Amino acid sequence: MQELNKLSDKELEELIIKGEVKMPDLVDNGICPTCFDRTHNNCLYGDNTDKVLYEDDEIECFLVGNPRAKGHTAISSKVHYKDMMAIPDDLCNKIFVFAKKMMNILKEVYGSESVYLCTMCDGPMNHFHIQLIPRYDFEKRGSKNFVKERQEYIHDEEKIKEIKERI
Repeated sequence: MQELNKLSDKELEELIIKGEVKMPDLVDNGICPTCFDRTHNNCLYGDNTDKVLYEDDEIECFLVGNPRAKGHTAISSKVHYKDMMAIPDDLCNKIFVFAKKMMNILKEVYGSESVYLCTMCDGPMNHFHIQLIPRYDFEKRGSKNFVKERQEYIHDEEKIKEIKERI
């Protein structure tokens, strides 16, 4: 495949829509898929507005479209930072205080035993985000929960409404 970073944004968007370019292709070419998706009509990941739980000028929080567990949530910075080491301290503090609040909300709303927090920004091009993955009492404890098989997303408007009210 040609070097993607030499294509125009429109050409790249067309290849993504056709399914000829995927997220790993962007990463391998030094293009942040999160930033590209955000500025190009959600062409890579699709429209997730129905999954957004919270958003302000600096962060967004949404249910993951291919979750590892019911209630699997992501919190992302809107501005591009490669990983936690690159984030300004005030924004890092804001994200982690918000994550703590969300973990408690998710535990209550989804009835999980615990909620794991994970950030694994690694590789040539990343966009800082954290994942909150509920663990239920019928599941084994441990880090293997971070790599559980992905599930089909089931939209639950009542749970979304309850989460938003608690935020």
